[in-house]
Amino acid sequence: MYYKRVNLLILAYGVSTTNPPNRNWHFPEERPPTTKEYFRRNGLGEPERYPESFIYKAYEILDTTNRGLDEATIVGDLDALLDEYKGIFENPIPEEPETPIQPPPTIVESNPAKTQEHSLVSKFLDAAKSAHYRVSEDLATRYIASLLTKPFVILTGLSGSGKTKLAQVFAEWICESEEQYRIVPVGADWTNREPLLGFPNALDRGRYVSPDSRVLELMIDAERNPDKPYFLILDEMNMSHVERYFADFLSAMESGEKIFLHPESHDLEGIPSSVTLPANLFMVGTVNIDETTYMFSPKVLDRANVIEFRVSDTEMDVFLRGDTHSAIEMKRGSGSELGNLFISLRNGEKQSHDFAREKLMEFFRELRPIGAEFGYRTASEISRFFSFMKKLSPDAENDAILDGAIFQKLLPKVHGSRSKLDPVLKKLIGLCLSPSEAQKELVDVLIKGSKVPNEPDLLVRYPLSLEKLLRMYRNMTDNGFTSFAEA
Repeated sequence: MYYKRVNLLILAYGVSTTNPPNRNWHFPEERPPTTKEYFRRNGLGEPERYPESFIYKAYEILDTTNRGLDEATIVGDLDALLDEYKGIFENPIPEEPETPIQPPPTIVESNPAKTQEHSLVSKFLDAAKSAHYRVSEDLATRYIASLLTKPFVILTGLSGSGKTKLAQVFAEWICESEEQYRIVPVGADWTNREPLLGFPNALDRGRYVSPDSRVLELMIDAERNPDKPYFLILDEMNMSHVERYFADFLSAMESGEKIFLHPESHDLEGIPSSVTLPANLFMVGTVNIDETTYMFSPKVLDRANVIEFRVSDTEMDVFLRGDTHSAIEMKRGSGSELGNLFISLRNGEKQSHDFAREKLMEFFRELRPIGAEFGYRTASEISRFFSFMKKLSPDAENDAILDGAIFQKLLPKVHGSRSKLDPVLKKLIGLCLSPSEAQKELVDVLIKGSKVPNEPDLLVRYPLSLEKLLRMYRNMTDNGFTSFAEA
């Protein structure tokens, strides 16, 4: 199937949209995404036809000369799919009569919590589309799951790629009032906590000078309304040293202790002597890396989920074709009925998954001998992220979820010189590949910039993390130093 609008060629396990099938496809492993799911995850809108067919392979066409397509590869893939098709008739798998082709409505109704949790993503995507904001399902799901895992998320990447806009449109969508969120531009002159928390007036003991940013007011309101979500969005968070103005927040985030504002036992002009960091206050920082900004310390990165923004060829092509509106207008509060669900998920029990535990132990065992292992906090937050991703997107593949977790929690802490990082990066690159006897040789091929032979998709377990690690390795080779933010 060729989708001209998005320059995409798809080879699929076909499912008719007009004639109900009388038998099911049988997949060797996990069910692949449908065409509809694939389009939504990649921000491509809705497919014009065959939305329920399952993706076997997708081939991106780079230009009108069909560059990027390899005839031998496509013919080989087609032959393999035909062999699977023939196998259904030659070695049929008995169908269970009581199992219908499509899940019956009673199954959905028997688990309303699952439907509600998934609706956080699906309804937000629908609202974003109506507001002319393009965001892939994968990115939206990871962002929401990251907020639920720990209410501090850092959005980094290319300037003008939509970091602040994602934080803004989600807050506008789920908050019933504009009083529930603040977008605060960080100033280069922020040398202490006063721009966020204010200070007691030293000349007039009975007065407290509240910050113009109204952040303190937001915190107090959030504490008074624990069932509603509140958002603090710090735009260009690294325009100043984060540790200087955000230290109280970082400490309270882990300890749960109060932030003391003034020494008096009574309120000063409505300001209490201390405030807590409410569980329903979600903090999002956007980051641009250039010569005018400051790098984050490992202390800051270790306390956040870090999501990177990049623009793909397809996304830029769609934008340049004029298929994207410049004016994004999210209808405020259109998702506010899900605010209570969002808070209840945040406050609910976070269960771990054996799959995440087993894979994390692989990384821990391999990284420990070279001094690059992670601590309890990172392991706990990755496990919680995995749990929330499974709730928000039940059909998501385990490896894809873990790929996002590795990218957001392990890789941001990797930084240093070539002598320190060369063995670490090579080890991490190897862990992103499927185990094989030729793994070391494949790592050497990749770091030299060559293409992995023999179906690279089958050899890569964590493509998102692998692509980032290769950028970091090449940056280290060129400059003698590398970090997550600069690669």
